[in-house]
Amino acid sequence: MSIADNLLKYKKELESTSAKLVAVSKNNEADAVQEAYDAGQRIFGENIVQELVDKHALLPKDIEWHLIGHLQTNKVKYIAPFISLIESVDSLKLLIEINKQALKNNRVIDCLLQVYIADEDTKFGLGFDEVIELLRSEEFESLKNIRIVGLMGIATNTESKKQIRDEFQELKVLFDGIKLTFFRKDAYFKEISMGMSADYEIAVEEGSTMVRIGSNIFGKRKLKHFKAE
Repeated sequence: MSIADNLLKYKKELESTSAKLVAVSKNNEADAVQEAYDAGQRIFGENIVQELVDKHALLPKDIEWHLIGHLQTNKVKYIAPFISLIESVDSLKLLIEINKQALKNNRVIDCLLQVYIADEDTKFGLGFDEVIELLRSEEFESLKNIRIVGLMGIATNTESKKQIRDEFQELKVLFDGIKLTFFRKDAYFKEISMGMSADYEIAVEEGSTMVRIGSNIFGKRKLKHFKAE
């Protein structure tokens, strides 16, 4: 199946839900992204800053780019001029740097707080208590050039659907509590990014508003010239 056919499959599956499709284009050439763009896709996710910057330069400017991987503070300045959403904010330190670079670019940058929900040591993210601590901090209150629009979480890589569902449910409960406590009057706090190729159907059932699908859309093609950070 072509990229366009794969996209159509997911669009049809998601059209009766409130979830948007983030096409994860990492490790794919710009022409593959262009093909998806030509098929109507506008939201793309990348996890390596250099790859994202290079693609942004080559591709249509109405693309909504999401940074979905771990972001180092010293790389924020490269994406601050154009990034639509940083899904992977996992510290107050990073948020402060995003705010600083957004101010330099006269922008307000939308962010998701990445929450650690998996039973794995390899994932990044804030603990539930750390999310609340961050939102209550005076430093956070002073940040005027970022906007927290929701939460993101990555479930454990496991065959257990029950465990995956439990982790997504925990994130949704946290989201609802955060919404009520900190963002009750803010319509923009509405996104829960959870669910990837293997578990997006469970994620959608549990309230996801963004699912991140990569190789099932683009296939296994890999870039050779980008190095990991």
